[in-house]
Amino acid sequence: MNSKYAWAMVMTVILGMGGCARLEVPVERPGEVTMQGKPVTLQGQTPAVGDHAPGFTAVANDMSTFTFMPGGKVWILTAVPSLETKVCSVETRRFNEEAAKLGADAGVITVSMDLPFTQKKWCGAEGIERVKTVSDYRDRAFGLMYGVRIKESGLLSRSVFVVDRRGKIVYEEIVPELSREPNYAAALAAAKLAGGS
Repeated sequence: MNSKYAWAMVMTVILGMGGCARLEVPVERPGEVTMQGKPVTLQGQTPAVGDHAPGFTAVANDMSTFTFMPGGKVWILTAVPSLETKVCSVETRRFNEEAAKLGADAGVITVSMDLPFTQKKWCGAEGIERVKTVSDYRDRAFGLMYGVRIKESGLLSRSVFVVDRRGKIVYEEIVPELSREPNYAAALAAAKLAGGS
C-alpha cells in the first residue's frame, strides 16, 4: 500500500471519529538540555514550582499498572535515561540510600524507559529496596506530562521533582547535561522542608 494513501486512510479514520478528534502535537523545547554536549529537544511542558503535580500511570516491575496520585506524603520523583548506565545507576543508588533517612512519610519513585523486567533485574542486582522504579515505556505519560521526553531518542531527560503532601511541586531540576548527576542536597533539603523527615 502506498504510504501517502495509508496516511490518508489513518487521517480519515481519526477525523471521522465524531468529527472532533485531533492530533495533539507536544510542546517542543530545543536545546534546553544536552547529551554529551550535543543539544537535544525536550517534549511536553514542565509544570512549575507551585503547580499541582500531574498524576500519571506507568508500569511496575511486575508488569502491573502503577498509578501515581500526588498527595498524602512527600514524593521525590526522578527521571533517568536508563538505569543500566553509569550516572543513572549512581544516582538511583544514592536516592535509595537517602530514602531511608526521609522517614515513612516520604517516598522516592524513579521513572525510566527501561522495560519493567530490566528494572527488576537491575534493582535485584543493586539491592535497591527503598526506591520504586517504574517504566514509562507503555503509556509515555510521565515524559510528556513532566516535559522531560527527549524527542531524538524517546528516553527521559535526567530530572528531579519534589512533591509535598498537598500534591504541589516544591522543587524541580532538569539537569542541563544528561551525563551529570542532579543536585542531591537541594532535592533532599526540599523534601525535608516539605515534611519528609
